[in-house]
Amino acid sequence: MKNYTTLILVGIILVLAAVLTGTLVFMQNQPAPQRGVAPIVEIKPMEPDSSLWGQNFPNEYASFLKTKNNTIDTTYGGSSKYSQLERDPRQKILFAGMPFSKDYNDDRGHEWALIDVNETKRLNLDKENPKRTPGTCYSCKSSTNPKLWNELGMAEYDKTFFGDMTAKVTTTIGCSNCHEAGTMRLIVTNPALQEALEAQGKDWNTFSRQEMRTIVCANCHVEYYFAGPGKYLTFPWSEGTHIDQIWQYYETTLFDGKKFADWEYPNTKTPMLKVQHPEYEFFSAGSTHYNAGVSCADCHMPYVREGAAKYSMHDIHSPLMNIELACGQCHSDTEKVKTRVTLIQDQVYNTKIATEDAIVDAVNAIKAAAANPSSDAALLDQARALHRKSQYLWDFVSAENSMGFHNPEYALEILAESTDLARQAQMLAAQAANDPSLLKTGTYYLPAPSGN
Repeated sequence: MKNYTTLILVGIILVLAAVLTGTLVFMQNQPAPQRGVAPIVEIKPMEPDSSLWGQNFPNEYASFLKTKNNTIDTTYGGSSKYSQLERDPRQKILFAGMPFSKDYNDDRGHEWALIDVNETKRLNLDKENPKRTPGTCYSCKSSTNPKLWNELGMAEYDKTFFGDMTAKVTTTIGCSNCHEAGTMRLIVTNPALQEALEAQGKDWNTFSRQEMRTIVCANCHVEYYFAGPGKYLTFPWSEGTHIDQIWQYYETTLFDGKKFADWEYPNTKTPMLKVQHPEYEFFSAGSTHYNAGVSCADCHMPYVREGAAKYSMHDIHSPLMNIELACGQCHSDTEKVKTRVTLIQDQVYNTKIATEDAIVDAVNAIKAAAANPSSDAALLDQARALHRKSQYLWDFVSAENSMGFHNPEYALEILAESTDLARQAQMLAAQAANDPSLLKTGTYYLPAPSGN
């Protein structure tokens, strides 16, 4: 009897093993499961035509097209292509001697990216001019880029003359800038971001989806510069992404024995740096929302429902334009949120203007000291170094598109240091020229911009 029981148990085990094996073999031979509705069209890798992607994802694509209509101002930003130089004439002084003093307009929605870059007065389209605009300036403007980077390599892409690249860059920002065809997963597409992450020992393939909902924005919304004669797109991140680490990078990285400079300020001979748009660096520097696990997309591309469909809205714009949807998912009292945002931005704006006044005073003092042949050269060089850093710190806040809201404490801390450095530069210039009159301060009381 005992032997029969053993045989029965062995038989049951063998049958179960066979069933399990058969089930595993069956599952392995099934086609990969599709997410949601089966695709209508097959999207080729790095396909630049977003309308093709839109056939498979009509909600996302339809909402993305709305970025063409984002021409509304907020108090300190928006998407109306307003002139920074008209809103704040001090910036004509701060950027004297370089293209941003001629044309500095606020960005419009992603649908306008390719048009706006071709219309800016900052372009130098004289191919024979050593200062001609390179293809690098197209880097964050087109969904054609991933394909071109793959075909040409970034070095060749960057050193190509802007005018020669125009015929190749045919589509504005789109799906291929952030998504992998087929899987639709979020990916890093900009080689400069890939290299910057690798320099820090980071592999974006290991990032969670929530982390990717921020890092894909860093394909473009970052600080960068054009390195070497080939104008190679480079993120100054090898030391880290905190402003102190970025500044250290610029101070220690030499090109032909010199520190990098975007231009030399006229009549002061200060080697200057122009900050781009460091939203990622700013937000990720220990901000409240970043530490809480909030992503860029949570606020700028919140989830919405249409019937049974839930998707991330691709009508990317300021959360202030749809505060109930963007902020209401976490904050029950959105009116309180709006008031809080206003207080933060007003404080940062007023502090920023005070900083600009200090830098302008420093510029005037250094100009006067540089024009005086009796000035102490060593002290004047120290003043120039302080001017360079002070303006870089100010621009890190000014060029970042949140008027400090992405990281309020960080913004105010940076502006405080910038103001202090500017006043030190002014004092050193006065000492260099032995001229106390250079310590005078200007009066630049301009009204705060009014929003819609």
